[in-house]
Amino acid sequence: MIGRLRGTLAEKQPPHLLLDVGGVGYEVEVPMTTLYRLPAQGEVVTLHTHLVVREDAHLLYGFGEKRERELFRELIRLNGVGPKLALALMSSLEVDELVRCVQAQDTSVLVKVPGVGKKTAERLLVELKDRFKAWENLPTIAPLVLPNQAAGAASAEADAVSALVALGFKPQEASRAVAAVEGEDLSSEELIRRALKGMV
Repeated sequence: MIGRLRGTLAEKQPPHLLLDVGGVGYEVEVPMTTLYRLPAQGEVVTLHTHLVVREDAHLLYGFGEKRERELFRELIRLNGVGPKLALALMSSLEVDELVRCVQAQDTSVLVKVPGVGKKTAERLLVELKDRFKAWENLPTIAPLVLPNQAAGAASAEADAVSALVALGFKPQEASRAVAAVEGEDLSSEELIRRALKGMV
């Protein structure tokens, strides 16, 4: 199991990263909540990782904090929740928001996440309630760095739409959400964050 990687952030194509560790490039998929807090390309970063081995691929998932990785592991243990759905949930909600959602047994936020219907949301909340009791008083996750500014607005918007589609949103839905974001010269990370908040 690869539990942690420390290296240079070589590429950032939400939700995928390429991390250069001693000359070896690791492709890592991260939730948007981790992506928002990453340093600029070319900077050194440490990610806590989880390796999923399938017949056709070895998939590496990365997280800025151990707590995020633990949440991911809790989610993929649930019946019917794979890595893609777990990342979609974690990209739409911060750890603390998801914990509060479970405590309140509130399905209204979860059903807006792609791949989660009302029945799935209800089942997730029931199954997670006991598991999250130990999470209630844990400290919140602090930002690693402020998001860097993107080179151009058009490429930032394209990256944001691409990332939302990778999370499971329909292309038209993703385009509308990004177009609805107000503000100029926003980075792709900030566009994704605001678009997700608007959707959820």
